[in-house]
Amino acid sequence: MHLALDNVVGSIFDGSNEYEKNSSEVQLLLHRTLEGLLQQLVALKWTEPTLVEILGHYLDALGPFLRYYPDAVGSVIKKLFELLTSLPFMVKDPSTSTARRARLQICTSFIRIAKAANGSLLPHMKEIASTMTYLQTEGVLLRAEQNILGEAFLIMASSAGVEQQQEVLRWLLEPLSKQWTQPEWQEAYLTDPASLVRLCADSQFMWSIFHTVTFFEKALKRSGYRKGGLTSENSSQTSSPPGHPMVSHLLWMMPPLLKLLRSVHSLWSSSVAQALPGEMRTAMIMSDAEKTSLLGEGKHTLSKGALNFSDGSPFDINKESYSELSGVDIRNWLRGIRESGYSILGLSATLGDSFFRCIDPHSVILALMGNIQYMEFRHIKQLVHSVLVPLIKYCPSDLWELWLEKLLNPLLNHVSGALSYSWSSLLQDGKAKVPDLHGVLAGSDLKVEVMEEKLLRDLTREICSFFSVLASPGLNPGLPSLEQAGQMSHMDHSKRDINAFACNSIVGFVLNNKNLGIPVLKICIEAFYWTDGEAMTKISSLCGQVILVAISTNNVELREFVCKDLFSAIIRGLTLESNAVISSDLVGLCREIFVYLSHRDPSPRQILLSLPCITHPDLLAFEEALSKTGSPKEQKQHMRSLLILATGSKLKALATQKGVNVITNVTTRSRNLDTAPESSRDEGETIGLAAII
Repeated sequence: MHLALDNVVGSIFDGSNEYEKNSSEVQLLLHRTLEGLLQQLVALKWTEPTLVEILGHYLDALGPFLRYYPDAVGSVIKKLFELLTSLPFMVKDPSTSTARRARLQICTSFIRIAKAANGSLLPHMKEIASTMTYLQTEGVLLRAEQNILGEAFLIMASSAGVEQQQEVLRWLLEPLSKQWTQPEWQEAYLTDPASLVRLCADSQFMWSIFHTVTFFEKALKRSGYRKGGLTSENSSQTSSPPGHPMVSHLLWMMPPLLKLLRSVHSLWSSSVAQALPGEMRTAMIMSDAEKTSLLGEGKHTLSKGALNFSDGSPFDINKESYSELSGVDIRNWLRGIRESGYSILGLSATLGDSFFRCIDPHSVILALMGNIQYMEFRHIKQLVHSVLVPLIKYCPSDLWELWLEKLLNPLLNHVSGALSYSWSSLLQDGKAKVPDLHGVLAGSDLKVEVMEEKLLRDLTREICSFFSVLASPGLNPGLPSLEQAGQMSHMDHSKRDINAFACNSIVGFVLNNKNLGIPVLKICIEAFYWTDGEAMTKISSLCGQVILVAISTNNVELREFVCKDLFSAIIRGLTLESNAVISSDLVGLCREIFVYLSHRDPSPRQILLSLPCITHPDLLAFEEALSKTGSPKEQKQHMRSLLILATGSKLKALATQKGVNVITNVTTRSRNLDTAPESSRDEGETIGLAAII
C-alpha cells in the first residue's frame, strides 16, 4: 500500500506547476486530506519491527507533500526518531534481524524526505543535529546509521548553499578526521600486506575504517560535485568550482586512503597471496553472486538489511564491531573499500585544480599502479571506469606530463599484453584464460568458459570506452577538422610536428609519447581482429583521431602506421560479421586514409592491389570516381563498392543486411591459426592482405 501512496503523492506534488494551477478549494481539500492522513500515521504507536518499517515507508511517501506544507515537518522528524529509539539497538544476528532492517529503513526515510521536501527541513537541522549527537553520545546509534543520517543532513544542507554545506561537513567530518589521520593505525595496519591481514582480524577497527571510507564517498557525492561528461569545451582546462565544500578536506583524506588502497592491491601479488592465511585467500576469490551475475543466471536474492555493490551483488550493511568475522565478511570489506576508494578518487578528480595541484601524483600512481600486473580483469575494469576516466577528463592540460604519463604507461603496457594473450587464447583454443577465476572450483567447464569470455569482453569494452574518452572533442580542442587537415595535407609548409598538438590535444599528447602511444596503437590494431562489435564501436573514434593527427602532421612513423598497419587492420576487421554494426564508420576511415594520405604514402594503393579480386584498372577507375566528387558520402560509397569488388564480396561486415542483429558475444568455436592477429602482421611483409580473405 505504501507504493500506492508514494505514486499518488508523487503525482500530485511532482515538482511541476500543475499543483499550483489547481483552485484554492482543491488545494485546501488535498491539504486537509493528506494532513489528516499524516496525523493518523504520526499517532500510531507501532513498535513491532515489521510494522515500524512499513510506517517508515508511509511517512517518507509523504515527503513531496511536506515541500508544500512545511508546518508538518517537525512532527514527522519527531516521529521518525521516536520509531528509531523504540527498536532494540543490540541484536543477536544482524543479518536476519527485522529490528535492524527497520532501523535502517527509518534512517533511510530521512534521506528520502530530505530529497523530496527540498528546503522544508532546513529550519529543523539544529534539532536533528542535537538528537543525532545525543544518540551518538549514548552509544545507541550504529556507524551505518550515522552514515545514513549524515548523508540526509548533507542533502538538507545542499539546498542552503556552499557555506551551509561547509559547516555541516566540518561537523560531520572533524570527528572522523581525528581517527583517520592518526599515524599509529596506519603504521600498525598499512605498512605491509601482513599488517593488513592483522587489520582484517580486528573486527571493530576494520568496520570502523570501512564506514569512514564509505562516508567520505557519500560526502563527495552529496556536496555538489560536477556531474555530466565532457562538453564542447576542454574539461581538462576547467578548474574546481569556487569554494567547493570538500576542497579543504582532500589533503587529510587522501594520504591514508591511498595507503589503504595500495595495501589492498598488494594482496593479489603472487608472492604475497601465497603466504596469506586460507581465509584471506578465500575472501579474494570471486563470490557466488559475482559468478551468477557473469553467467546471467538471474539476480542473487538479497538478505534483509542488505545493500548492493555496483555490480548488483549483495552486501550486508549491518556489520559492526561485535559481529564475528567470516571469509564472506572479509571479501565484502575488501570489495567495499575498493569500490568506495575508487569512487572517492574519481569524484575528487572532478574538482580539477584543487585535486591535481594539491595531491601528490606519485602517491596516487603508486597506490593504483604498484601492483597492476597482478590485478584481475574485473578490478582493472572497475579502476578504469571509476578512477582513470575522471582523471583523464579533468586533469589540467599543463599537468598531463606530470600525472598521465606515469599513470597510464604501466596500465596500457599491462592491458595490452593481457588482452592480446586472452584474446589469442579465446580465438585459438576457445578459452580466454583470465586471471579472475584462479582458485575457483571448476564446476562445469562450459560455465567457466562463459565466465572467462564475459570477463574478457567486459574489460575489452571498458578499455575501448576509455579510448573513446581520449578521442572526445572536449579533450582535443587543438585538432583541426578533417576538412582543415585535408587542406593542410596538400600544403607541405602547413604540416606541423606532432609535438605542436601535445599540449592542446590528449590524443596528440599520447601519440607524442611513445611509452603511451605504442601500447595504445597496438590495442587499436588488435581490436580489429577481436570478435566484439561493441568494443569496435567504442574504439573507432580514437582511430579517427589518430588518422586526423597523421594527416595534420609531418610525422613519418605515424603516417606509415596509419597507411599500412591501420588501413590493413580496418579491412581485416570488415571480414568479421561482428563488425557489421560499425561497418559504415570503418569504410569511412578507409576513405579518409586513402583520400588524404595516399598521395603521401604508397601503402594504401599497394594494400588494395594485394586484395585477391582487384585489377589495376579497377583501382584507376576508383580513383577517377573519387576525383569527380567532393562529397564524403559518395566517396565512402565508392570505397565500399571497391572493397566488396576487391575481396570477392567476402567482407562479411559489409555483406550483412541492414536491420539484422548481429550477436557479438558468442565466439565461434572453430579456430584457425591464421585468424590470430599475429598471422597477418609479419614485420617482413609490406602488405600481406591477400591471404586473409
